[in-house]
Amino acid sequence: MSSYQPGRYPREYNPKVHGPYMPGRYYGKPDTPFGQVKLGELGDWLGRRNKGPSAIWAAIHRGYWRWAAKNLHVRHTGFVPYGQAIMCISAIYFGIMYNERKYHRHCKYH
Repeated sequence: MSSYQPGRYPREYNPKVHGPYMPGRYYGKPDTPFGQVKLGELGDWLGRRNKGPSAIWAAIHRGYWRWAAKNLHVRHTGFVPYGQAIMCISAIYFGIMYNERKYHRHCKYH
């Protein structure tokens, strides 16, 4: 069970075993990857997940650091991280404005 506390290392992290801390790495007990879970084992697999707010935040935090290490914190940053940020902002804007624009195609000018 991982308990994430902002500004502190995870409880499972041991510098003697894991070496330097990497914020994008999961230090808990390894489990079967989602892609290798069989359909009959899915309920048990989901039951082993920690679904608390701190675990969700820790997963988002790890995901961001993995993305940043691969795309943003490199020597020569290309267009990829900026393009992905623009696409995310566009998707959020589309979701916010969807109710106002969903009947746009029924306009008398089309």
